[in-house]
Order: sequence, then C-alpha cells, then structure tokens
Amino acid sequence: MRHSITSAAAGGCDPAALAELAAQAERSGWDGFFLEDYLVYQGREDVPTYDPWIALAAMACATTRLTLGTTVTPVSRRRPWQVAAQAITLDSLSGGRFVLGVGSGNAGDVDFATTGEPSEQRELAERLDEGLEIIGGLLAGRRVHHAGRHFQVTGLRLEAAAGRRRRVPLWIGGNLLAPAVRRRIARWDGSCAYKGPIGSGLGPVTPEDVADLRACVARSRGAAARFDIKITAVDDAELLAEFERAGATWAGVWVDPTDSATLRQVITAGPRRV
Repeated sequence: MRHSITSAAAGGCDPAALAELAAQAERSGWDGFFLEDYLVYQGREDVPTYDPWIALAAMACATTRLTLGTTVTPVSRRRPWQVAAQAITLDSLSGGRFVLGVGSGNAGDVDFATTGEPSEQRELAERLDEGLEIIGGLLAGRRVHHAGRHFQVTGLRLEAAAGRRRRVPLWIGGNLLAPAVRRRIARWDGSCAYKGPIGSGLGPVTPEDVADLRACVARSRGAAARFDIKITAVDDAELLAEFERAGATWAGVWVDPTDSATLRQVITAGPRRV
C-alpha cells in the first residue's frame, strides 16, 4: 500500500508553497501528492486558485521520488490533445512520476456555469469518453483519428510520446456505483472514484467495494493486469490491512488547502502504514 496527500493549488498553496510542501512530503515518507483541478476552488471566489499543472511542474522540480498527479482533471472542459501534451511534459519533467486522474466534472460548478461550458451531465460524460480515446492514443504514441460528436482529430501524433517506454497512467474518478464509471475504470489504469453521488450519505468505499471492483477489472482485462485502486485513508491499521488484502494500492489523505497549518502538520507527520 502506498500513501498520498491530496489537496489543491488554492488558498495559501501557490506553486512555490506546493513545491516546498512536496519536498517535505518526500522527506516525511509519503509516496504521492495529488492536486484537485479547479478554476475557482470549490466555487469559493474568496479563495485564490492557481493552475494545478503549473504547480505540479514546480513540485516535480522539487522532488525526485514522489508520484505526482491530478485527481481529477475534468476532461469535459479541456481540449484532450492539450491535456495529453501537458501530461507528457509533466511525466518527462518528473522522470516518469506523473499520473493523470480524470473525470467528467460537475456541470453545476462555477468552472462550468460561468464560462459557457456544457451544462448537461450526459454531454460531459460523452466528452470525457471521447477525450479518453484521444488522450489514451496520444499518450501511447499512436497516430489518432477520431470523428466524434464533440471532438475531431485527423491523424495527430505527438512525437514526444512516440518513443516513450511508458504511457502515463490514467485513473478514473466519479461515482463508483455508476455503470459508466465502472466501465471506464475497467478500461484504463486505475480508480480514484468515490462511492455514490456526492452528499448521498452512502458512506465511504469499503474493502468489499474494492474487492468487487478488482474482480470487475479482472473479468474485463485479466487478473494479471496492472491496476491501481486509490481509497481514502482510514485511521485504523486493521481496516487498512483489509483494504490492502482486497486489492487497494493507494490510501490517500485529503486536506483542505485553505488550512495550510493542518496541511503542513499532516505532511510532516508522515503516513500511517500497515
């Protein structure tokens, strides 16, 4: 089981501060540091928000071992080819330590509502699926042809990806109970999904959920397929061990970026390991 911090490039966590925090996380024994991807952090206009990709570049330059990534980038409000180019660049800058977490996004977020972005959840899901086909192909160094409802690509290949030995892993976020989300998870490289619609009261992901998801992936791709499942860390060594036996590979701690004192304290304390 590997252990990660998740926060955001917001509040007191500007790129310079996050670079220093990432270096501290590495010294303290954390295995990964992931950033949420917002234009306006959780719709809070009183909170400064910075571009997470630029922050991750600063974090990559300040570390040598830490896995870095987004959990998650809403592909539905991005150009997929731009996301692929940014992912390749960050992976190169970090020496192969980048993970791209993706989701459809929430049409009710300020990031969508104030910018003329699509506002219907079904369309956001369609854009995510088309975007994943394009991003996955470009990250693998293939020449991509795509004629979809939302995106058109005619013979694009990113030369920077063509000779790479490793494709940037794609982790899928969203509601673990939604059939479309489970289908995406089984297709790609990992899950950072939550359980149920936000605010549903269904509770956190359980070891049984993890085992069920692992079995679903095995049915789709074979038991030997390399696959990551990221869960929310629990303050119980026995329960954490159950998650590991069920097939979870990452335990993540989320900390509000506007509470910089707590974030630094959690990072400095290091992860609780089984």
